[in-house]
Amino acid sequence: MSGQVSEAALAVLFQCVQMLVVLALAPLLTGVVRGIKARLQGRRGPPVLQPYRALLRLTRKEAVVAENASWLFRATPYIVFTMLWLAAGLVPTFTTALALAPVADLIALVALLTTARFFTGLAAMDIGTAFGGLGASREAMISALAEPAMLAVIFTLAILLQTTSLAAIVDGTLGQGVGLRVSLALGLISLIMVAIAEAGRIPVDNPATHLELTMVHEAMVLEYSGRHLALMEAAGMLRLLLFMALILCVFVPWGIAQPGDGPTAWAIGLGSFLGKLLAAAVALALFETTVAKMRVFRVGEFLGGALLLGLLAAIFLFVSTAL
Repeated sequence: MSGQVSEAALAVLFQCVQMLVVLALAPLLTGVVRGIKARLQGRRGPPVLQPYRALLRLTRKEAVVAENASWLFRATPYIVFTMLWLAAGLVPTFTTALALAPVADLIALVALLTTARFFTGLAAMDIGTAFGGLGASREAMISALAEPAMLAVIFTLAILLQTTSLAAIVDGTLGQGVGLRVSLALGLISLIMVAIAEAGRIPVDNPATHLELTMVHEAMVLEYSGRHLALMEAAGMLRLLLFMALILCVFVPWGIAQPGDGPTAWAIGLGSFLGKLLAAAVALALFETTVAKMRVFRVGEFLGGALLLGLLAAIFLFVSTAL
């Protein structure tokens, strides 16, 4: 009985550490990506810790809200930040022995992301500005294509490992040794394309732009200021960390500690996560430096390719397992 209590207490402790780690690393990840991109472009660039200062500066400013704004506009930053923080906390980073591991399901993850996007779109249209409606309509178009592609990747993993639980996927991959499969390679490429679109990165969106004709996410948060804008910016940083952690958890789970491991495995898990996250940040910065932003009407073709790859991955794996 005492052993079960200690395991439960340890799982709660790990979950708290997980929530704090993702919250602390999200601005740092954004700063690292910006710094590497600046170096690759021959610029000095902002300091790596600049996102922390920007968020702190915004929290000290007064939040200016339009007179015709409803309660939805005011509540959305808190809802979106909470949803994305919870979603990021569900993805195992350094261990699978988390208190929320039983509910850390890929379908639940998609539901949390969809809820955050739904409230963001409603808040963008709440004020009635042209930019808000433009950004919300573009975000709806992107999500209508990105979500089926992500679900196709989830179905591929479910066929292979007979589960959609993130902790079970990690344990199954490390224990069974799924090996190299064409279906997993297709699923990985599809999920990377979805992550680029969902996180608002180049070539789908440019997080640093303020041009009216090219904005997607920035257009939806254009009317926010002060602490509300800080929450929306922090939510965007958490979204980027979430998708990177998800890709690393599902396709590169090596190094993650499992239930029953000791402090050495926990330290190795945390160190391996930081190393893999840095490698992913370098890869993202290099990719964004070498490609240009595509036109909005070509985003459908980009995400259509992601959906096709996801479906092919599920079909190939289903056929191979049936034979």
